[in-house]
Amino acid sequence: MIRALTGFSTRNPWKVIALWAVLGIALTVLGQTFVFRATQTGNGGFLPAQYDSAAALKIAEERFGADPDASPLTVLVARADGAPLGTADEARIDAEAARLARTRIVMPRDEDAPPFVEDHSQVPRVSPAMTAPDRSFRLLTAELTGNPADPGVQGTYRAFRDSVRERFAQEGLRTGFTGGLADRVDAADAEKTRTMVVGILMLGVIVLLHVLVFRSVLAALLPLLAVSVIGGAAAGVVVCAALLTGTGLADSTPGLINVVLVGIGIDYFLFLLFRFREQLREHPEQSGREAAAAVAGRVGTAITSAALTIVAAFATLGVASFGQFRVLGPAIALSVLVMLLGSLTFMPALLAVTGRKMFWPSRALKHAPRAGAAAKTGALVAGRPLALVLASVALLGGLAAGMLGMRMDYGQGGAGGERTAATVTAAEMAGALQAGVSDPTSVFVTAKDGGPLGAGQLDGLSRALAGVDGVGRVADTVLSEDRRAARIDLFLTAEPQRQEARDLVSGPVRQVVAAHTPAGTEAHVGGTPALFADIAAAVDKDLKVVFPVAAALIALILFALLRSLLAPVILLAAVGLGFAATLGASNLVFQHALGRPGVDFTLPLVLFLFVVALGTDYNILMSDRIREEMERPGPARAAVGRAVRHTAPAIATAGLVLAASFGSLAVNPAPSTQQIGFATALGIMLSAFVLSIVLVPALAALLGRSTWWPVRPRPSGGAAAATADAGRTRIPDRVPM
Repeated sequence: MIRALTGFSTRNPWKVIALWAVLGIALTVLGQTFVFRATQTGNGGFLPAQYDSAAALKIAEERFGADPDASPLTVLVARADGAPLGTADEARIDAEAARLARTRIVMPRDEDAPPFVEDHSQVPRVSPAMTAPDRSFRLLTAELTGNPADPGVQGTYRAFRDSVRERFAQEGLRTGFTGGLADRVDAADAEKTRTMVVGILMLGVIVLLHVLVFRSVLAALLPLLAVSVIGGAAAGVVVCAALLTGTGLADSTPGLINVVLVGIGIDYFLFLLFRFREQLREHPEQSGREAAAAVAGRVGTAITSAALTIVAAFATLGVASFGQFRVLGPAIALSVLVMLLGSLTFMPALLAVTGRKMFWPSRALKHAPRAGAAAKTGALVAGRPLALVLASVALLGGLAAGMLGMRMDYGQGGAGGERTAATVTAAEMAGALQAGVSDPTSVFVTAKDGGPLGAGQLDGLSRALAGVDGVGRVADTVLSEDRRAARIDLFLTAEPQRQEARDLVSGPVRQVVAAHTPAGTEAHVGGTPALFADIAAAVDKDLKVVFPVAAALIALILFALLRSLLAPVILLAAVGLGFAATLGASNLVFQHALGRPGVDFTLPLVLFLFVVALGTDYNILMSDRIREEMERPGPARAAVGRAVRHTAPAIATAGLVLAASFGSLAVNPAPSTQQIGFATALGIMLSAFVLSIVLVPALAALLGRSTWWPVRPRPSGGAAAATADAGRTRIPDRVPM
């Protein structure tokens, strides 16, 4: 199957290139147009219905008209001269709020937006909320609908914000805005230049690495072009699949898919390019199409196995209970399958068309390469494998020890401590009110028989909640229009996104609710702290399921590829140690060095999948080459040395490219994204430079051909082959590193 695909592509390269160009452009446009219609807002919709906060959210939607697509905002209004608000000021503010609630906000037109963009013009819901005890400001609640990650929604918010500022400024009043949408927009505006600069630098690093390695402009730019075409098609396929199946993607999923595809796509192209160059050197009589066919058929097997490990690892997220994981896994798995198809068709077709011109103006194909760092590394691994194994294990074990005392942080990220207009407004509110006033925790009560409730019926529950240490104030009970549900809002003294609020809600608040809920009724606790407390429970449950299932599936793929029982165990043990080392190092950096509350709750699972799956790519490439070399006559250690010499340049370059791709996330203002970017980049570097280039080959050198037990590779080719092989071993590759 693999050789059939690669063979067809190298025999009909222009047809394959034309087909991918059409599909890439069409699916890219579709993906960009409908991506935000395929994503859902918030995390509440990702929790199974049996969780308490999910049940509370359902009551809020059905009984109190809460819109799951709504983006709530808090508007602070104060006198521009700093004086306390008077009665007349409050009346003017409320009158202006009533006018705003009748005014349609028109979404600004963006000339750079893709076609068929949804119009998010709307009339916002605006109403007065409360005045600060010191009368320094009055708060309004506002609500816009739409995905806060959608640039159209963000543009509508900016238009609303500017209109509100102008209206109140005419009355001698100043305004401030806070809430999830305001935080996101302010952070995006603050990081806009930085994001652009980081993106340019990342592309520059990737191009520079290719130029240094291949000494060719075409070999530097063509991989980026190919990955852009295939990646755009993959993203479009994921978005279309989500729309057709009615599956809501998390708003972070498209960005993660893009980073993954750029990294692995360039990796796979590099694997082909290095082997293509080697083939052209050893067989100068072959045409570009012949060399491309030979290389794609051989490397395609390793690429397929590497891609399938990623697919298998992420597909296991389909069994997770937390919906964000359950959607992320299949989405990335599907996009990687599209990238695999492109790697077996589009990339070989490009090699067949360009041939030796791929490496122009370099003259590396015309002379034997000189010895370089890869040859020296291969000789060192073959000569002193035990010392390198002990050193590698000591390094990785020391980093893994950093996991001691590790805590999980279930915060929502935010702007990463950056001072923006939204954070300034939130700080001003916190100085005069309880920390949770803009994001209350709500207790929803319904009658088990579906009958009506009375406000007085819940007085005992309200009094009990008011006595909980950490609850600053309990609002009056609010009944739904049909009086079949009631809501009691709690204003906590701790910020809703902090661990103290989650501990308070999941412990004392829920205990009091369980003890004081009137007979014949049932109560559920909702709000941000309750939601993240339940997410914590769901993630803990998922970690115990996904880890072993993913490891088992990867092991099966390795068994099938390597045709060995021992080699897959070695590779899994190596990547497991690499994962532990990466997580330990990340904990040392973020929890201990930077003083964060802990590592982000998604980091262990995402890191396990990325580091184990992507790191296994490099191990597969190295192991496949070691087996190939051991099938030639000569000592096993010499075979390992040759494998390292030929494969290390591809792995090193691919590792640097992939680390740069993920590392670009480390400058994102959201702490969770920072951690994922830093940790994944570090894990890829450890996988490439420690595991794949040193530890795995050193273990193979120690074990020899027994590595492949019970089906050991048998040397073939006779004396002539041995002589030719010996001649090759005296000419190591020169590797610019």
